[in-house]
Amino acid sequence: MKLEAEGVVQKSDVVGAIFGQTEGLLGEELDLRELQRTGRMGRIDVQIASVKGDTRGEIHMASSLDKAETAILAASLETIDRVGPCIARVKVDRIEDIRVTKRQRIINRAKELLIESFDEGSIDTNEIMDSVRESSRIEKIIEFGEDKLPAGPNVPDSDAIIVVEGRADVTNLLRYGIKNAIAVEGTNIPETIIDICNRKTATAFVDGDRGGDLILSELVQVAEIDFVAISPRGRSVEDMSRKEIIKPLRNKIPVEYIVNKDGEVDIPELHHRMEMIDSSTRERARKHRDEVRIQKKPGSMEWHMAEVKEKHIARILSENLDILKESDADLVDDLLTHMPPDGQGLIIDRMVDQKIVDYAYSADLEYIAAPDFSGIVKKPVSMKLIKILQS
Repeated sequence: MKLEAEGVVQKSDVVGAIFGQTEGLLGEELDLRELQRTGRMGRIDVQIASVKGDTRGEIHMASSLDKAETAILAASLETIDRVGPCIARVKVDRIEDIRVTKRQRIINRAKELLIESFDEGSIDTNEIMDSVRESSRIEKIIEFGEDKLPAGPNVPDSDAIIVVEGRADVTNLLRYGIKNAIAVEGTNIPETIIDICNRKTATAFVDGDRGGDLILSELVQVAEIDFVAISPRGRSVEDMSRKEIIKPLRNKIPVEYIVNKDGEVDIPELHHRMEMIDSSTRERARKHRDEVRIQKKPGSMEWHMAEVKEKHIARILSENLDILKESDADLVDDLLTHMPPDGQGLIIDRMVDQKIVDYAYSADLEYIAAPDFSGIVKKPVSMKLIKILQS
């Protein structure tokens, strides 16, 4: 599509106009946001330039709709008459079936391979050795999904995944024992990524450069990303040490904190938040994880923690920290199922898993205090998980 605007506009203005001026125009089945969410429409690629106060450029959109639906959606985009504060015009230049182009490219390349590549040359021993070494180095990488994306061996069975940019990132994470990473392998997000992010808790972990920003922006538009982690500016995931990798993953940010009202990633805000999280000091780390040390002040939360410690007890506390109910820690499921209406928190002397967190969230509790937490893949934003540390 060709775009002309009588003034200077940005790419974000164009994307906002596309979503804003087509919303509700064609009904729910052809709503652009819904089509992108379900993966039937690809990312919106805007290429524009401003010359002498006017903006000209092109808009490219990929569609998996049928011909009639694609034509209707394309025609709806020609109704756009403003971009930002400027009068604008959008004209559909052409609708191209990329499968035809790909087939012709395949045919041409096959002819070249047939002529050039069937060579019964001599065996290069060094090439064989290099191939074996490379195979050994990445032997744990698997090919996942119809797109055969490089992934760690735990991706199929893990409840949580890490979405990275390329194969080298997966390899580096494997080197440090992180086996649930999967690579997008390019700027166009594959259907395999969209599908797996809809089914699992997904953390996007990208390089700290312009390319990482662009991939992250597209990921958040087309896939259900839960958390975001980003490398320090100028650093790539594939080159970082174990300590450098663990830090951004540990300080990952819920995606809703860094997405603006138009559904786009606020890149400056993301980098600002990552820089503000200083987990290198013990004091800030304790505050960030809501960990407290036991202090035996009667009636306080710390006192309750000391009371249940090593007694295998679970207590439901009120807003004033009064004991509303108490049971054996192994019966906590029943305790949470029959919650008193004014219960505020749970103090328990046992390891807390995802099941207990889900029960507590359903009971509208504000916090859980326990000696340890394990297997928590989805922590409710409104709930505090307080680790009881030894005195």
